[in-house]
Amino acid sequence: MTAVEAEAGRLKEEAGRLKEEAGRLKEEAGRLKEEADEPGWEVDPDDEWGVAVITTVGRQLKLRREAAGMRAAEFGRVVGYGEDMVYKIEGGKRIPRQEFLDKADEVLGAGGLLSAAWEDVKKVRYPKKVRALGKLEGKAVEIGLYECNIIPGLLQTHEHARAVIGAAQPPYSPDDVERMVAARLARQGVFERDPAPSIHFVVEEAPLRRQIAGTMAWRQQLERLLEVGRLNHVALQIMPTNTEAHPGLDGRIELLKFPDGTAVGRADGLFNGRPVSDPKQLRILELQYGTIRAQALSPRESLTFIENLLGET
Repeated sequence: MTAVEAEAGRLKEEAGRLKEEAGRLKEEAGRLKEEADEPGWEVDPDDEWGVAVITTVGRQLKLRREAAGMRAAEFGRVVGYGEDMVYKIEGGKRIPRQEFLDKADEVLGAGGLLSAAWEDVKKVRYPKKVRALGKLEGKAVEIGLYECNIIPGLLQTHEHARAVIGAAQPPYSPDDVERMVAARLARQGVFERDPAPSIHFVVEEAPLRRQIAGTMAWRQQLERLLEVGRLNHVALQIMPTNTEAHPGLDGRIELLKFPDGTAVGRADGLFNGRPVSDPKQLRILELQYGTIRAQALSPRESLTFIENLLGET
């Protein structure tokens, strides 16, 4: 083989490698663009704190991009996002993903400052009402919940949550649905807290029999109930349909107790559905919730009940 032939072979091999690398980069850029366009990352204009955080992060990103002498289109190509999406993030209209901030930090040489912004961004990733509820649940040492119409959000699988939220009328936008599903699932981090809070649920039989999102998703939801119900700090009770009337027929009841001895509760059928913290009002909620728990199946009987439901399919 001559030197020319050897060089030609080397160049052909190098060209093949570059083509393969270009394909990989194109695929990666496509994945990032798909993630960027995914619903659930729009900023809620009514969330003042969320708007302030995302606007500040976007402004910092724009200043650093301009200081680096990069146009939005050029920067977008490097990080794998479209020019329009870059403008949305910089303008505080779109919540940036952690991967985007990390890539932007690397490209713009921000020394970790843009990456660190994720700590603030993730706090406003979800709707403010859900953040408030999640914050309370995160502080509680005891959580009690009775649900009559649906499986509680703390117990829902991803598919179940999406189907329930997506069934609302008038319907939510795809973006709102994804944000609400992500927020609902994020609240389930309460099960992993250390020390763990005491959590007890009472759920009516009817929602367990409703095959939301299809048979497979329904089975996965029942399996999730068994998984959570077997945790040593969780008590899951089922209220049979053929039971006597009880105080929960007016709707949902929730009680949260905190380390300092204070508590907050809410019931659909009491106090106009508003959260209450007055001890006299809380005693009424506790009386109703205690009565419901006494009429429901025991935790052991409830797990057996769910196992039997699974066996029916």
